[in-house]
Amino acid sequence: MTNDTIVSAFILGIVEGLTEFIPVSSTGHILLLGHFLGFESTGKTFEVLIQLGAILAILTVYFGRLWSIALALPSDARSRRFVAGIVVAFLPAAVIGVFAHGFIKTVLFESPELICSTLLIGGVVLLYIDRLPLKPRYTNAMDYPLGLCLAIGLCQTVAMIPGVSRSGATIAGALLMGTDKRSAAEFSFFLAMPTMAGAFAYDLYKNRDVLSADDAMIISIGFVTSFVAGVFVVKGLLDFVSRHGFAPFAYWRIFVGVAGFVGLYFAG
Repeated sequence: MTNDTIVSAFILGIVEGLTEFIPVSSTGHILLLGHFLGFESTGKTFEVLIQLGAILAILTVYFGRLWSIALALPSDARSRRFVAGIVVAFLPAAVIGVFAHGFIKTVLFESPELICSTLLIGGVVLLYIDRLPLKPRYTNAMDYPLGLCLAIGLCQTVAMIPGVSRSGATIAGALLMGTDKRSAAEFSFFLAMPTMAGAFAYDLYKNRDVLSADDAMIISIGFVTSFVAGVFVVKGLLDFVSRHGFAPFAYWRIFVGVAGFVGLYFAG
């Protein structure tokens, strides 16, 4: 393990934490940046396993809210419906993720051109949706009906294509189906917990025999930095979205997609 590898893991961990919960595609960013840094992880595990830091960032910021929901489950039908909605929304990605795991890791993760394309397309789509005169029917994530939760979960499966963005797909789908921006972003936070935890556990299981002590070290570095960066993003994102919408993220996606294509043209 070289110093360059350690520095790359540190940088990529920060990028993961900064981008996981905003609709710009954290996986697309770290795969594309890793390509230009010359960073290669065993079985592309680093890019998935450092998401545990982002999961813990949500748990840290939302611990009080999660604890209140857990305590209310036996007596509060609203809390039970909300938890059921998260589970329902999680299931499509869980099923497809298991069956398409090999294809995603060995084909889709290895195409920086695909990532640049999906970043660009996703930016244009997000910008279009952000400008639509939508009238929300749901303004609290706790009140989403199960049918809406399932539909949002189906939207999330599109994000298995790197560069699409898990949060972007869920938020865009939720907005088109009648939610407001703040509750859509918050539901995406909650849905991220089982989704990323499941991806972490399954990827660790699939690669348990090939990971080394060096792999564990760089994953730990990425985990810590993604956790710290993720806490800052989770704390401020909902207020930012309420004030500015999603257009800034759309423009950033387009910029990164174009920059990626330029870099690939000149640097390969």
